[in-house]
Amino acid sequence: MDITILGIESSCDDTSAAVLRNNVLLSNVIASQAVHVKYGGVIPELASRAHQQNIVPVVDTALREAGVGIGDVDAIAFTRGPGLVGSLLVGVSFAKGLSIAGNIPMVEVNHLQGHILSHFIDLPDRTLPHPEFPFLCLLVSGGHTQIVRVDSPLAMEIIGTTIDDAAGEAFDKCAKVMGLPYPGGPVIDRLAKEGDPEAFRFARPRIEGLDYSFSGLKTSFLYTLRDRVAADPEFIERRKADLCASLQHTIVSILLDKLVKASKQTGIRDIAIAGGVSANSGLRDGIVAEGRKRGWRTFLPEFKFTTDNAAMIAMAGCYRYRNGEFSTLDVAPEARLEELSQGEKLKVKSEKLKVNLSPK
Repeated sequence: MDITILGIESSCDDTSAAVLRNNVLLSNVIASQAVHVKYGGVIPELASRAHQQNIVPVVDTALREAGVGIGDVDAIAFTRGPGLVGSLLVGVSFAKGLSIAGNIPMVEVNHLQGHILSHFIDLPDRTLPHPEFPFLCLLVSGGHTQIVRVDSPLAMEIIGTTIDDAAGEAFDKCAKVMGLPYPGGPVIDRLAKEGDPEAFRFARPRIEGLDYSFSGLKTSFLYTLRDRVAADPEFIERRKADLCASLQHTIVSILLDKLVKASKQTGIRDIAIAGGVSANSGLRDGIVAEGRKRGWRTFLPEFKFTTDNAAMIAMAGCYRYRNGEFSTLDVAPEARLEELSQGEKLKVKSEKLKVNLSPK
């Protein structure tokens, strides 16, 4: 039987709605918020206000583009967390109201699981490549850096995570100290193509196991700029491309070193990446190169599924719907989504993990 899911995503600064029939995407509408650019980062209060303005037209557009009426929707999947509480509250509240008005069941989704399960979305005109279970997924964004073992759509295990900062945060913070516009990650990626990745060397963490650390790298980058600028005030401008290329090369190398180690330890050769940083060309090229060298099957998400989007929320919601996991009207958004009780718990091996992937 066909299942039609309306997905709603509002975890940060993108308001998105999507319609999915089984695993085929019928529409995916995203309204971004340019207001944060001048502040160099997302302002939570402004983000939540923009979500309130955007959510009705975004959902309406998604339904119309899909050719679906609200009465055709079998369930509403929404992001419960992690994310900004004010932003999440808009999406959760809208899902509740729509659920009551249309007598439609709700399915809550963990934002991070959504990123991972975006690999199972198909498009109307073509079937995309999907990894086979079990597979490893390197989940990399501005707020998270994790290696996740995925045994099924509802069974995931975090086997490595950052103990301090995320890789995406390292990109953005280093971009900021160079005076690059926000968001800095894409700008670094573009400039890195013009620079020498071996021009500068920055500190690499020595963390045992499969965990990551990026705070030392950021400090090393800052000290390099401080010392070089003291001797040459025009240093950053003259060497911007080389700085970006060297920084990107270092971050990608750190990410892939642990991913290679995880593959060796688990014996798993289906390897995927997900999250905002999975759009980075250096990371995409690097994982493909490692795959050729090591006999992996590698899976890169479509660029439109790397950033926050409702298509991935609908996909994750479809699996939960089939498993009979529904939310009640007293569900509340969770910024960190740590203490959850319903459904299958994810096993967490790192004692320092701050945000897990467990469903409610």
